[in-house]
Amino acid sequence: MSEMPTILHIEDNFENRLLVRRILQFEGYDVVEAESAREAMELLPECHPALILLDINMPEVDGYTLATRLKSIPEYKHIPMLAITANALRGDKERSFQAGCDGYIEKPIDMDVLIEMVAYYIDHAVKK
Repeated sequence: MSEMPTILHIEDNFENRLLVRRILQFEGYDVVEAESAREAMELLPECHPALILLDINMPEVDGYTLATRLKSIPEYKHIPMLAITANALRGDKERSFQAGCDGYIEKPIDMDVLIEMVAYYIDHAVKK
């Protein structure tokens, strides 16, 4: 039996982290959590994620800035990133893509959409 991929979830809100962790662990994924961009940068070398879930609205360094930073680092630029955000105004989705995110999930999180998108992007990354 193969080991399930690791997902790095970067989210400053405890309840949102808990929800996503429960959903993804139920699906068999290993979930590593970071509360901030700084913590995520510290965890990345250790956890080797197959996918990054990224909250856009975080204190200190927002998700757009972190996504741009990660895509500029050769070791991490291949990792697919999904923005998870309550930002649903015109242009927010496009801004996420411009920052380097590969996908976009609106809050409140639809469990089925999360599961489907995670599976798609992990499968896509594995085939690259």
